[in-house]
Amino acid sequence: MVKTKISLFEGRKIRRHWDKKKEVWYFSVVDIISALTESKNPQVYWRVLKKRLADEGSTETVTNCNGLKMKAPDGKMRLTDCADVESILRIVQSVP
Repeated sequence: MVKTKISLFEGRKIRRHWDKKKEVWYFSVVDIISALTESKNPQVYWRVLKKRLADEGSTETVTNCNGLKMKAPDGKMRLTDCADVESILRIVQSVP
């Protein structure tokens, strides 16, 4: 059974997924970026940040992001970069 839920952070929706085997939550990176930066296009912001992290040698953080299918705002299931709490905190530290 797939367990995907919506969390709220300061009124912003954050998609998350529970991995039953690993017993860990995965959070949508784009949703986190959107909540933290108020960017008009969080997908582009994440793409640029991901490239910058890779260029700086922080490939572990980017590598730890898994593509999971989550319901997008248009209602369709789309592949979304997701990360566990540890990786999310590293990404948050990288947001200027």
